[in-house]
Amino acid sequence: MINPSVVFRRLIQQALYRANLNQANLMCANLSAANLSQANLKNAQFNSANLSGTNLYASNLLGVSLINLNLSGANLSQANLCAADLRSANLSQANLSVTDLRGANLSNANLEKANLKDAKLEGAKLEGAKLSGAIMPDGTTHE
Repeated sequence: MINPSVVFRRLIQQALYRANLNQANLMCANLSAANLSQANLKNAQFNSANLSGTNLYASNLLGVSLINLNLSGANLSQANLCAADLRSANLSQANLSVTDLRGANLSNANLEKANLKDAKLEGAKLEGAKLSGAIMPDGTTHE
Protein backbone atom coordinates (compact mmCIF):
# COMPACT_ATOMS: atom_id res chain seq x y z
CA MET A 1 0.00 0.00 0.00
CA ILE A 2 1.16 3.50 -0.81
CA ASN A 3 1.77 5.69 2.24
CA PRO A 4 -1.31 7.98 2.52
CA SER A 5 0.87 10.94 3.43
CA VAL A 6 2.67 10.73 0.07
CA VAL A 7 1.63 13.61 -2.16
CA PHE A 8 1.32 12.99 -5.91
CA ARG A 9 1.44 15.92 -8.34
CA ARG A 10 2.44 14.91 -11.88
CA LEU A 11 1.39 11.45 -12.98
CA ILE A 12 0.53 12.09 -16.64
CA GLN A 13 0.25 8.79 -18.58
CA GLN A 14 1.63 6.79 -15.63
CA ALA A 15 0.80 3.09 -15.28
CA LEU A 16 -0.68 2.50 -11.83
CA TYR A 17 -2.63 -0.65 -12.73
CA ARG A 18 -4.08 -2.33 -9.60
CA ALA A 19 -2.31 0.16 -7.33
CA ASN A 20 -3.48 0.45 -3.75
CA LEU A 21 -3.90 4.19 -3.31
CA ASN A 22 -6.28 3.97 -0.37
CA GLN A 23 -6.22 7.36 1.41
CA ALA A 24 -3.60 8.77 -1.01
CA ASN A 25 -3.32 12.53 -1.35
CA LEU A 26 -3.94 13.20 -5.04
CA MET A 27 -4.94 16.84 -4.57
CA CYS A 28 -3.89 19.05 -7.51
CA ALA A 29 -2.36 15.99 -9.24
CA ASN A 30 -2.34 15.81 -13.02
CA LEU A 31 -3.45 12.25 -13.74
CA SER A 32 -4.54 12.88 -17.32
CA ALA A 33 -4.33 9.71 -19.43
CA ALA A 34 -2.91 7.70 -16.48
CA ASN A 35 -3.78 4.00 -16.17
CA LEU A 36 -5.47 3.47 -12.80
CA SER A 37 -7.50 0.46 -13.89
CA GLN A 38 -8.52 -1.83 -11.03
CA ALA A 39 -6.89 0.53 -8.51
CA ASN A 40 -8.12 0.90 -4.94
CA LEU A 41 -8.77 4.64 -4.56
CA LYS A 42 -11.12 4.43 -1.59
CA ASN A 43 -10.82 7.54 0.60
CA ALA A 44 -8.26 9.14 -1.73
CA GLN A 45 -8.27 12.94 -1.89
CA PHE A 46 -8.72 14.35 -5.39
CA ASN A 47 -9.43 18.07 -4.81
CA SER A 48 -8.44 20.08 -7.93
CA ALA A 49 -6.95 17.03 -9.69
CA ASN A 50 -7.10 16.51 -13.47
CA LEU A 51 -8.40 13.07 -14.44
CA SER A 52 -9.23 13.77 -18.09
CA GLY A 53 -8.74 10.71 -20.26
CA THR A 54 -7.71 8.62 -17.25
CA ASN A 55 -8.35 4.86 -17.32
CA LEU A 56 -10.21 4.00 -14.10
CA TYR A 57 -11.70 0.73 -15.39
CA ALA A 58 -13.04 -1.42 -12.52
CA SER A 59 -11.46 0.85 -9.89
CA ASN A 60 -12.79 1.21 -6.36
CA LEU A 61 -13.84 4.83 -5.81
CA LEU A 62 -16.36 4.08 -3.08
CA GLY A 63 -17.50 7.30 -1.41
CA VAL A 64 -14.75 9.41 -3.00
CA SER A 65 -15.20 13.15 -3.47
CA LEU A 66 -14.72 14.16 -7.12
CA ILE A 67 -16.45 17.54 -6.87
CA ASN A 68 -15.85 19.84 -9.81
CA LEU A 69 -13.13 17.61 -11.31
CA ASN A 70 -12.28 17.14 -14.97
CA LEU A 71 -13.04 13.52 -15.89
CA SER A 72 -13.84 14.23 -19.54
CA GLY A 73 -13.16 11.22 -21.74
CA ALA A 74 -12.20 9.08 -18.73
CA ASN A 75 -12.88 5.33 -18.73
CA LEU A 76 -14.87 4.57 -15.57
CA SER A 77 -16.54 1.43 -16.89
CA GLN A 78 -17.27 -1.17 -14.21
CA ALA A 79 -15.94 1.17 -11.51
CA ASN A 80 -17.44 1.33 -8.02
CA LEU A 81 -18.63 4.90 -7.50
CA CYS A 82 -21.27 4.10 -4.86
CA ALA A 83 -21.99 7.18 -2.75
CA ALA A 84 -19.33 9.17 -4.64
CA ASP A 85 -19.69 12.95 -4.75
CA LEU A 86 -19.49 14.03 -8.39
CA ARG A 87 -21.22 17.39 -8.06
CA SER A 88 -20.36 19.70 -10.96
CA ALA A 89 -17.81 17.18 -12.31
CA ASN A 90 -17.05 17.20 -16.03
CA LEU A 91 -17.85 13.68 -17.22
CA SER A 92 -18.47 14.62 -20.85
CA GLN A 93 -17.71 11.72 -23.21
CA ALA A 94 -16.73 9.54 -20.24
CA ASN A 95 -17.36 5.78 -20.34
CA LEU A 96 -19.54 4.93 -17.33
CA SER A 97 -20.95 1.69 -18.75
CA VAL A 98 -21.72 -0.97 -16.13
CA THR A 99 -20.56 1.47 -13.43
CA ASP A 100 -22.09 1.34 -9.96
CA LEU A 101 -23.33 4.86 -9.23
CA ARG A 102 -25.91 3.93 -6.59
CA GLY A 103 -26.34 6.80 -4.16
CA ALA A 104 -23.84 8.98 -6.04
CA ASN A 105 -24.37 12.73 -6.24
CA LEU A 106 -24.19 13.85 -9.88
CA SER A 107 -25.97 17.17 -9.34
CA ASN A 108 -24.95 19.73 -11.97
CA ALA A 109 -22.46 17.27 -13.50
CA ASN A 110 -21.71 17.46 -17.22
CA LEU A 111 -22.60 14.04 -18.64
CA GLU A 112 -22.96 15.18 -22.26
CA LYS A 113 -22.23 12.29 -24.65
CA ALA A 114 -21.26 10.04 -21.71
CA ASN A 115 -21.92 6.30 -21.95
CA LEU A 116 -24.11 5.19 -19.02
CA LYS A 117 -25.28 1.92 -20.62
CA ASP A 118 -26.09 -0.66 -17.95
CA ALA A 119 -24.93 1.72 -15.17
CA LYS A 120 -26.62 1.34 -11.79
CA LEU A 121 -28.19 4.69 -10.89
CA GLU A 122 -30.58 3.74 -8.06
CA GLY A 123 -30.69 6.55 -5.54
CA ALA A 124 -28.29 8.73 -7.58
CA LYS A 125 -28.95 12.48 -7.61
CA LEU A 126 -29.06 13.94 -11.12
CA GLU A 127 -30.60 17.37 -10.45
CA GLY A 128 -29.27 19.90 -12.96
CA ALA A 129 -27.06 17.32 -14.70
CA LYS A 130 -26.39 17.91 -18.41
CA LEU A 131 -27.33 14.71 -20.24
CA SER A 132 -27.50 15.84 -23.88
CA GLY A 133 -26.39 12.99 -26.14
CA ALA A 134 -25.69 10.65 -23.22
CA ILE A 135 -26.35 6.95 -23.66
CA MET A 136 -28.68 6.05 -20.82
CA PRO A 137 -28.66 2.74 -18.84
CA ASP A 138 -31.38 1.28 -21.07
CA GLY A 139 -29.31 2.03 -24.20
CA THR A 140 -31.39 5.00 -25.41
CA THR A 141 -29.76 8.33 -26.19
CA HIS A 142 -30.91 11.31 -24.15
CA GLU A 143 -32.17 14.24 -26.24
